[in-house]
Amino acid sequence: MKSKVVIFEDDHSYRESLVMLMSTTPNLDCVGNFFNCEQVLEKVSKLKPDVVLMDIDMPQVNGIEGLTILRKQFPDLKILMQTVFEDDEKVFACICAGADGYILKKASPIDLLEGIEEVLNGGAPMTPTIARQVLRLVSEQNRPGKSAEFKLTEREVEILGLMVEGLSYKMIADHCFIAQTTVNAHIRNIYEKLQVHSVAEAVAMALKKKLV
Repeated sequence: MKSKVVIFEDDHSYRESLVMLMSTTPNLDCVGNFFNCEQVLEKVSKLKPDVVLMDIDMPQVNGIEGLTILRKQFPDLKILMQTVFEDDEKVFACICAGADGYILKKASPIDLLEGIEEVLNGGAPMTPTIARQVLRLVSEQNRPGKSAEFKLTEREVEILGLMVEGLSYKMIADHCFIAQTTVNAHIRNIYEKLQVHSVAEAVAMALKKKLV
């Protein structure tokens, strides 16, 4: 069964190339593409995509605004942001608004498709440059962590940090030399302790509360 994708992108040529890429990918189906996020709630409600691929910078209603609107109504919808530059402020705004991942537009088609697949499987994909920006944002806060406030274990803090870096559940399991089912159990505990329901919310909480 194909996963349905909706694209929000103001660059016509790039948007058309994305549509073509989706059309030639066996497990994806682009069911809609739009110039900006005007009436984003109505469009997504009608098309019911599995994943939204959204540019950050668009006229009238931009990607951050669109993301914020969608996240309130569709907390479980997978939303993958695209950007040209590694802008600290905008990346952080997207994290706080609940984006599931971030891919630079200069990423290869293969990397983009892998990012879509990863986010559909519960991961939080980030290109390495974006991941470094996120980690720098955390390190520049210059305030001690508050993991004790949420009673996170040392392993849970480690896994939360890897989630912030954008690693998938499988990659976390490989990194920690534990089974993926064990990772799932740790992440369920993290969700419960942070009172969140998704990777995006956990990452946003980790950054806002300086947990990693």
